[in-house]
Amino acid sequence: MIPRLLALSLIAASVTLPAAAPVSAPRIGVASFEALAKPLPLPYHAGNAKAEIAAARARAVKAHKRVLIDLGGNWCLDCRLLAGVMETPQMRPFVAKHFEVVTVDVGRFDQNMDIPASYGIKGRLQGVPAVLIVDPKTNTLVNAGRETALADARAMTPQAVADWLAGWVG
Repeated sequence: MIPRLLALSLIAASVTLPAAAPVSAPRIGVASFEALAKPLPLPYHAGNAKAEIAAARARAVKAHKRVLIDLGGNWCLDCRLLAGVMETPQMRPFVAKHFEVVTVDVGRFDQNMDIPASYGIKGRLQGVPAVLIVDPKTNTLVNAGRETALADARAMTPQAVADWLAGWVG
């Protein structure tokens, strides 16, 4: 009986796939948001959000990346802080390597609200920035339930924001 169990264990071990190694975020050389470049970016603009997302999905499929949809507004300090972290010299290449980024202006929660709804987010967003990480092949939300984790980014360090983003690399 034991040799049979051992054989089954060896077979099971040989077909078990190793877990994907987590991707480490780059080390951000700033200890707090106060050290980010000033003025902070104004990343949100009027545009055709649906077309921009569709184009980002097409690029992401070809490049084997995920789509990062950043929903927010230039009036939002947390949104601008997120953009500031993503623009640091340490993060810019990391983000470009792993994500196709689309910023979507939601105004005062009165513009482009069909975008989060199309990913199953019902009702009003619980805060901004709301970050949607999307699998471009299936157009499904990867971080469901965690979209507003950065809505209080000012209470986080830039490194914590970088680590959160790294957690969603596909």
